[in-house]
Amino acid sequence: MVKSISIIGLGLIGGSLARALRQKHPELRLFAVDTYSPSLRLAEKEGVIDKGYCECSYDIFNSDIIFICTTVSKATQYIVQLSDKVKENCILTDVASTKREICSFVEKLSSPPIFIGGHPMAGTEKSGYSNSFAHLFENAYYVLTPTSASKGSSVNTVKELLKDIGALPIIVSPELHDLVTGCISHVPHVIASALVNLAKKKENSDGLIKLLAAGGFKDITRIASSNPGMWENIILSNSEVVVKLLEDYNEIINRFIAQVQAGDSKGIFEFFQEAKDFRDSFASRATGLIPPSFELLVDVKDEPGIIGSIATLLGTNGINIKNINVSNSREFEQGCLRITLSDQPNADKASLILTANGYRVFKVE
Repeated sequence: MVKSISIIGLGLIGGSLARALRQKHPELRLFAVDTYSPSLRLAEKEGVIDKGYCECSYDIFNSDIIFICTTVSKATQYIVQLSDKVKENCILTDVASTKREICSFVEKLSSPPIFIGGHPMAGTEKSGYSNSFAHLFENAYYVLTPTSASKGSSVNTVKELLKDIGALPIIVSPELHDLVTGCISHVPHVIASALVNLAKKKENSDGLIKLLAAGGFKDITRIASSNPGMWENIILSNSEVVVKLLEDYNEIINRFIAQVQAGDSKGIFEFFQEAKDFRDSFASRATGLIPPSFELLVDVKDEPGIIGSIATLLGTNGINIKNINVSNSREFEQGCLRITLSDQPNADKASLILTANGYRVFKVE
């Protein structure tokens, strides 16, 4: 029954959603709204959308489903604008990283539209339509948080559409969503940024920290390079949860400090052992909120042409390499050549090819 879909905010998520829908359902009428007209014109030229607008218009109001792919603050403004203009059975949904604020806002409206909170557990460190791709949502959890305004079969309609583009929809409450994402995404971004700020504070005039920062440090702080404006909005919209989690985190750190000061060998060991056991229980192929890093470490000898040989081997086999470099600081790492691939299929294929050609390959997990 879904014949037309509109996407408000044609960035990474909105653009990838449009590409995925066009690929899976070429018969759909797809419209987009964005203040950055070059993205709209490019999407039209590529045939990803039928028409792009800089503001909401008749085609948007007459859509069967509208995906609002903006921050929470902008999404609420669009919901107010759309609520009395969309057709009766139109479904509104969003993709914001927090859910309690926006779902509560909709439920408090005097005449709310049909609304389902949504959050795809996928993304990259890059933004904008130019970085979007159709398979972003494949095998990625897509959380739906129904509200009292989620009428009739609207949830099933959205679920089936998401399944069509390869996503794995799951339904939870807005409150549970914000607690879980606060723990596995929002607070980790705060901590990663704090670690980088600590390194900046302790850096000397010789730049030794930047010189030696590689391997584990770069891996656990990679997300600190994310968009500051986006994270300001996310943290403020989930402030109560984030503050409570950071307080719990401080308790863990303070307990560890006390164990170190007391020379509590058993306590220190258990601190690391409990973390290791729980971390090792994670599904290695799960797609989550923090963008994955598709990297391989290759053990090679320092000899002329080795990097070129590996790049040629992978290139002739159709492997898309994003980056390849020698890791000069590789404590706790196996292999000195770090290869960054575009996605998991390329990483898996590259690993098989390199192994078959006698190289020792280690996956970064």
